[in-house]
This record gives sequence, C-alpha cells and structure tokens, in this order.
Amino acid sequence: MDTFVESYKFDGITMIPFCTSGGSGIGSSGKNLEANAKSGNWLEGERLSGSSDIEGWVKSLGLN
Repeated sequence: MDTFVESYKFDGITMIPFCTSGGSGIGSSGKNLEANAKSGNWLEGERLSGSSDIEGWVKSLGLN
C-alpha cells in the first residue's frame, strides 16, 4: 500500500481508509498512508468486522 500511495496522485480525491478484522484496530495505518501520499483529502479511517455492513457504513458517510 505504501508504494501505491507514494506513486499515485490523490489531488481532488477523498480517501477513507478501512480494514476488516475480527480483533485488531486500524491503528495509525490511515495517518501513515496519508503521510506517504502527500496529496488528497484523507478522512478518519474505520475498522470493520467481517460481519459489518460495509455498504451501510459507506452510505452513512454522506458522500456522493
């Protein structure tokens, strides 16, 4: 992921990092990706469990 965000331009793009896990949190992964990307609008990330309603979470963000 680091190599990808370092080489991609996120200008004008909103990024919302997320992970799926039954136990571990997202930690500082989102902040690290944002720092490596150096562009884009990075919002707070979220850890979702395997049984989470990902579609519902995305809709709750209110983004178009």
